[in-house]
Amino acid sequence: MKNYFARITDKLLDERLKAKGAILLEGPKWCGKTTTAKQIAKSFIAIDKPDMTKQYQQMAELNPSALLEGEVPRLIDEWQLAPNLWNAVRYEVDQRDDFGHFILTGSAVPAEFDASMHTGTGRISRLYMRTMSLYESKDSDGSVSLSDLFKGEDISSVNSKTLDEIAFLICRGGWPRAIGLGEKAALFQAIDYYEAVVQNDISRVDSVKRDAEKAKRLLKSYARHVGSQAALETIRADMLANQADTFDQTTLYSYIDALKKIFVIEDAPAWNPNIRSKTAIRTTDTRYFIDPSIAAAALGIGPKDLTHDLNTMGFLFENLAVRDLRVYSELLDGNVYHYRDKSGLECDAVIHLRNGAYGLVEIKLGGDKLIEEGSETLKALSELIDTNSMREASFMMVLCAQAPFAYRRKDGVYVVPITSLRP
Repeated sequence: MKNYFARITDKLLDERLKAKGAILLEGPKWCGKTTTAKQIAKSFIAIDKPDMTKQYQQMAELNPSALLEGEVPRLIDEWQLAPNLWNAVRYEVDQRDDFGHFILTGSAVPAEFDASMHTGTGRISRLYMRTMSLYESKDSDGSVSLSDLFKGEDISSVNSKTLDEIAFLICRGGWPRAIGLGEKAALFQAIDYYEAVVQNDISRVDSVKRDAEKAKRLLKSYARHVGSQAALETIRADMLANQADTFDQTTLYSYIDALKKIFVIEDAPAWNPNIRSKTAIRTTDTRYFIDPSIAAAALGIGPKDLTHDLNTMGFLFENLAVRDLRVYSELLDGNVYHYRDKSGLECDAVIHLRNGAYGLVEIKLGGDKLIEEGSETLKALSELIDTNSMREASFMMVLCAQAPFAYRRKDGVYVVPITSLRP
């Protein structure tokens, strides 16, 4: 396909199709799900085709197997518009008793899906697709492999990205249609996405009418709390500051649930290691967007605003770094968590693989002082971990927005510019 950017999901999708009858490829709209699926699909049907949607929905109710006929793998795009297709695919996979038959893509979770999820167990595998990482968009040279860090290998590379360039990458985001455009057009993609969310998508997901201005205030508050463990009540109170109207907890949870169903926000769960001390570990999720550009759009700021407010830039850069680590970790069969205990000791990201290996990551803009602070935090947490109950960390890394080199310090801590990292 013309101008197609290779995605990490390409490999994951190919692997899953060899092991399952059907794959559910889900994630935010505009992240490239359909384009990626079309690279491997041999036939496809788009349920959201304007002049066919109602007919497809009726067919899904009356004779769903007719929509499943075609060369495999068969792509069913925006399947959630005809939720009955889920059970039809499950049944067809049972009947065919083979792998690699269907790819379902969707940018929202229908209300019926949660109840149906269990009937797909063992037949339909979920694969989550995020916006593009810096390596996928070719903004990282990939000279440092996350996989190599887990092996404890030495690294060495030179990096030349400036803070101005990183600020642009934060505000542009990883939207495929933004890659390669001029600055103004590239930055507009995230703004357009944000407007579509608050004006239409947050209501359309479950046909519940929601107020666009309240959605904007919620996203702005969420953006102000990126990288924190702010309670939802704190976010609600922040929304109501200097406002005359009300916004009760039930309504807040409804808005948050809708944003999760359309994959706008993706919080990081807490990491709970075995530690030597009796310090309580905080279990509140850490607040993040699926892409940092959404936070920038919600706050109404651009690259120059970030470089003039390095505190805000630090939090939004953390969101960008967590996005990239999530994308890379997926290929390594891992997940990204956040650690914070009652004493205030905090680790921005913990990459935990299925095999039990894990790496500790502090995320900093850069500079000797912040790199030193990050290194001390990592070593303090490492010393707390009870290595009689779990293995030692495979690596400790300070992941930077700006650093002239990627290298390993004498104390063993890696220092890596984000524009050098790959899976």
